This record gives sequence, C-alpha cells and structure tokens, in this order.
Amino acid sequence: MHPTSPLRAEPSTPLPTDTRRHQTKPTVRGGPRKREDREEGNLREPSRRQATFEPPPIDREITISEGITVKELSEKLGVKANLVIKKLVDTKKVFATINQTLDVKLAEELARLFGASTNQVSFEEESTQDLELVEGEQDLVRRAPVVTIMGHVDHGKTSLLDAIRQTNVAAREAGGITQHIGAYYIEKNGRKIVFIDTPGHQAFTRMRARGAKVTDIVILVVSADDGVMPQTLEAIDHARAAGVPIIVAINKIDKPDAQPERVMQQLSDRGLVPESWGGDVVMVPVSAKQGTNLDLLLEMILLVADMQDLKASPTRPAIATVLEAKLDKGRGPVATVLVRNGTLRVGDFFICGALFGRVRAMFDDRGNPAKDAEPSMPVEVIGFESLPEVGDTFQAVSDTSKAKQIVIYREAKAREVAMAKGARVATLQSLNEQFKEGDLKDLNLIIKADVGGTAEVLSDTLQALSNEKIRIRVLRAGVGAITEDDVLLASASEALIIGFNVRAERNAQSTAEQQKVDIRTHSIIYELIDDVKVAMTGLLEPVYRETVQGHAEVRQTFKISKVGTIAGCYVSDGVVRRDSQVRLMRDGELMHTGRIEALKRFKNDASEVKNGLECGISIVNFNDIQEGDIIEAFAMERVMPEVPLAVR
Repeated sequence: MHPTSPLRAEPSTPLPTDTRRHQTKPTVRGGPRKREDREEGNLREPSRRQATFEPPPIDREITISEGITVKELSEKLGVKANLVIKKLVDTKKVFATINQTLDVKLAEELARLFGASTNQVSFEEESTQDLELVEGEQDLVRRAPVVTIMGHVDHGKTSLLDAIRQTNVAAREAGGITQHIGAYYIEKNGRKIVFIDTPGHQAFTRMRARGAKVTDIVILVVSADDGVMPQTLEAIDHARAAGVPIIVAINKIDKPDAQPERVMQQLSDRGLVPESWGGDVVMVPVSAKQGTNLDLLLEMILLVADMQDLKASPTRPAIATVLEAKLDKGRGPVATVLVRNGTLRVGDFFICGALFGRVRAMFDDRGNPAKDAEPSMPVEVIGFESLPEVGDTFQAVSDTSKAKQIVIYREAKAREVAMAKGARVATLQSLNEQFKEGDLKDLNLIIKADVGGTAEVLSDTLQALSNEKIRIRVLRAGVGAITEDDVLLASASEALIIGFNVRAERNAQSTAEQQKVDIRTHSIIYELIDDVKVAMTGLLEPVYRETVQGHAEVRQTFKISKVGTIAGCYVSDGVVRRDSQVRLMRDGELMHTGRIEALKRFKNDASEVKNGLECGISIVNFNDIQEGDIIEAFAMERVMPEVPLAVR
C-alpha cells in the first residue's frame, strides 16, 4: 500500500526493526488500528469526560420542596424530563421514571448540573408562596389579634381569662392548675380577640414556648402581692424570643398586701418600663376576682393590635398550627388548630405533617359545631387518621394527589429516622462505658396522657430527673387510655406505667394485676413528679444511719465458767437495749464491736436499762473486758436515701 494512504498513519518516530509486524497491519483490517485508536482515546477520555460533566455556571435559582418528582424538577429547570432522567443515569446510575419522587439532596445535585442553585422549602411554604404571589392588597382584611396569657403559677392567668370570658375554666382544672393549652375568643366593640391560655407550671416551659410562636400579643400576668417570680422571667424571655409586644396585667390588686408599684419597679429593672414612667410597655392594674379594669385591658389589646396592622386573606385556603391533640373516645383523634391565614371549611382536604385527611367536622371553643373558621380562629378538627404532632403546620390543599405524595415521602423519611435511631452498633467504647456504668440503675416508664402536648412535656421532664445513679428511660409516651399492650410492654421491660388524666381499660387493669405491673394515675403534675422521685428512691441501695443509744461504764467484771466474762456496768447516759450493737472502748481506743449476748438487771433478763441504773452485760464471743472500759450501745436505722435530682 502507498505510504501516504489515509488508512495508515506514519509515526513521527523511527520505525521499529520488526518489519513483519508492520507488513501485517494492512491485512488485518481495523485490528491494530482500533487498538491504537482505543489507546489514544483512553488518553484523551478523562479530559473529554471532565469537560462533559463539569457543571455549568449558575445562572438561575429555583425552589424545590420535599417529595419533588422528576417531571416537576424538569419544569422548574426549563428542560425536558428525558434530559433529567439521562443525567440521573449518567451521573448517579439511577434509573427513574418521570413521576418518581426524588430526595431533596439528589434534586439539589441535579439542579446544579443544569446550572441552577436551589432554595429548599417545605410543601406548605411552597404552596403559601404561590398563593401570596397571586393575592393582592385588596384581598387582605383586618384579622383578630391572637393573645397569649403567660406568667407564674397561681398568679391568676386562667382566673383572669375566666373573668373576661365569663366562664369557670379554673374550677375544671385539676388542682386549679392549667394542664394544657386552651384557646378561646371573645368580642369587644364588635371585634374579636383570641386568647391562648398556657400552663404556669415550670414543666410546661416548652408548651408555653409553643404558645408564643403563634401569638401576636403577650399578656404577662403578675400578681400584685407576689411580684416577679422565676416563671415570670421565663415568660418574658419567650415573648422577647418571639418578637411580640408585651402587655402587663398586674393582677390581684384587690388584696390588702398588693403592691403594684413594687411590681412595676421589678419589671423596670428587667427592661419592661411602663408607659406612665416614660417607657413603651402598657401596664394595666386589674382584679380578676372583682372584674376591675378588664374593659381597659381589652381596649389596650385592640390598641396594640391596631398598631401592628394585623391582616389576613380569608379567601385563600387555610393554613393553621396544631395547638393540641387528643384521642376522644367517641370521635377519635381530635386536634385543636389555630387558623393563621385563610378560611378552613368542613370538607376541605388537608395535610398535617405526615398525615393526610379531610375535615369531617369542626367545633368552636364552646363546643358548638362550626362550618368554617376565619383567620385567627381556634377550632377543634375531626378527620385525622391518627394523632398529629403538636406544633405541626395544618395546610388545606386542593391538589390531593400531590398532598398524598408528600405524605408518603414524609412517612418513608420518618421510618428511616426511626430505624436509624433503633439501630445501635456496639463498639468497644460503648461497651467500656457500660462496664463503667455497672452501678447505674434504669427506671423504665410508660407514659399515657390525655393530650399529645402533655405526653411530650412529661416525657422530657421526667427524663431530666436522671442523675449519676438512676437513669429514667421513657419506653413509650402516647395519648389515650392505658391499654393491654402497654401493660404487656411494661411487664416485659419491668416498667412503671404513668397515667396522666387517663384511666386503664378493664382488660388492661386485669392483665396488670396478673402480671404484677404497677400503674400510677395522676391529674396534677406536682404529685406525678413526686411519685416518680419515690420510685427512683426505691431503686437505690438501702441507706443506714448509725444512732448512738447510750453508754455504760464497766465497774466490775465476773468470770463464770461456760458463760464467759460478765461486765457489771453503770449506765451513765441514754439507754442500753437487749438488741443493741455495742462498741467496747478502752482509753479512747476501739477494742471490739459486736452484739449483746445477755442483758440482766440483777438476776432477771431485761429488754433495756435506762440512765442511772446498774446492769450486767455479756458480749457475744468476747471476754476481754476490764474495769474502766466504756460500752457504747448503738443501732443502725434504715433511712430513705436522698436522690440527687437534676430538676427540683
């Protein structure tokens, strides 16, 4: 073949000496040629691949939500869906369909390969953004202010709300203490005001914080006779963290020892300066018992609300927050929700966390049926398949297929998280820590409460009681009556069942008696915590305390065959008993510790000999008793061990 033929490339280096190899190149069509091409191609391939898969510069930003599909991502990117699928196969080796759900992290990486940065939002936030773009200023109307009542325990928060609402909620609360959030509304001058009553006990700090997140105004109730207390300071911190204005209601001014000026001074020292002193905090002296200045307090609430210019759109689908959730015996899962925006109607489909459902019925704060709920209105909603989490966002949806898709995605994620928590791999370090914790005892608890928020808070509060000797483990924290399944779990794990405002079912009670499972029911949180402290104390080793009963001076000794040495003694103080333990002291040194074998008064046996009397004492297996020795009688008494609790 001619040397200049295009099928043959002339090398730039001298030809090798083996001419037979080069003579066979034209005869084997494409063999060596292809091998050379492959070798050259392999040298160039990394740079070609690098140029192909290097992400382009970012030229736009898109928002992606959880559970986004391949089709939705392609629409946001402005490319065809088959290109997204091809990129998935090429880069991630993932074979996906057009309707397949993508993980958020994977969707972010794909968007970056197409030159787009991402902003992650939840499904609720994304739907809210779309609605806000559509609605205009003309759709917004003035809404009712949401007011949260906060303050120290027993400062009259619920009593003040009762006086405003003209009801008697406090009488229904166990021990006069609010155990969970209640939401109510009243009308003043033709306008509505919504109140959220939060518990005052320190264990419900998280519940109070949850109330502050949905509120527009905080009313800080301070007793005029008590002044600023620890939970008053907590309430101030929650209100400041939420960034909402504070109105101070100085309650119980009708009491003879009330000092409103002192309360104002204490609050001024903590940054809440009253308007009358040149500050910006409204302070109203009130009396819930006599109804003093309640109208003035309501007018101040409306005035502060007008300054905030609170508006909402009643024409859009509702978005709300779950304040409380409970299992009702006749109605099933029931949630108290506060509508933040839009109007919630009976028949609306909704998504709430990992739950999808339809509003079957609604009831207002007085238990009356309601067909719709406007912005800022609290209602009880029936239509949940299971209990929602307290604090979840409740969103009315029109695209039910998309909502169901999001729920399936969230359920899968929740299962992954639960499995990750349950899978604990034993390591040398963890085993070493277990050996070190050989003296650590576990108190297993199963908690059942009437509402979800209470169960959540009780679980955190009781686990915080753990210390270096006893660890409290909450195996289950649920809502509803104590069931047979709870009893069987407690029996298998040697757990104590705590019921708060709930009772045990009949089958569960009989099973508990058979399995010897202890069920404790309470309606006041103070008593519940004290009960758990007693249970913790029972796990500790017995503690004994030595009590000195008396002293006897040896004045003469008698040696009797087959009996031993008898000490003739004079009881100088206290009392010597037949069952006492004794120490024999000689010249200030301890010679022996033992028990009394015989105690006689003259020739008769005596159970005890008191101060100023003489007696004869013999000590078990000890005869080295001399005149002048001192016999000290003492007893070891078992006392209740003190638990060094982390939370008092």
